Amino acid sequence: MTKPSNKISFERTYDAPVEDVWDLWTTAEGIESWWGPEGFSVRVGKLDLRPGGELHYAMTATAPEQAEFMKRAGMPLTQQVRLTFTEVAPRRRLAFTTLADFVPGVAPYSVATLVELFPEGRGVRMVLTHDAMHDEVWTQRARMGWESQLGKLAQTVALR
Repeated sequence: MTKPSNKISFERTYDAPVEDVWDLWTTAEGIESWWGPEGFSVRVGKLDLRPGGELHYAMTATAPEQAEFMKRAGMPLTQQVRLTFTEVAPRRRLAFTTLADFVPGVAPYSVATLVELFPEGRGVRMVLTHDAMHDEVWTQRARMGWESQLGKLAQTVALR
């Protein structure tokens, strides 16, 4: 299979200071509070927030439906994930790559993500751009995963 060259993007506006949204993306406590789709929990093992630095985390399927999906797909319930930061511009831009090495039968490949924050009045507009996956099915799964994660992020921002 050939990896599509297109990207998927998401835009959200939060009624919160840019510093709050930035902290949720860039601190272990913040990441653990919302990262991962519904039905998954995340534990940060390492966070080195600088270009070339890494974030290591374990993402575990905790809800029965997600655990069953992982089993059917031949994937472990806990994924060990490592991403590498490629750009860190405080309260403006965060870019990173992740190795997609979790798809059974597909050779690992790099996936880039860019998060841009734009202060607007008392709030912040966030634009997230993510590489498409190796095929349309997995790209749709990535889209659904980000939609779920960003929903959790919105809930977390609202509670601050």
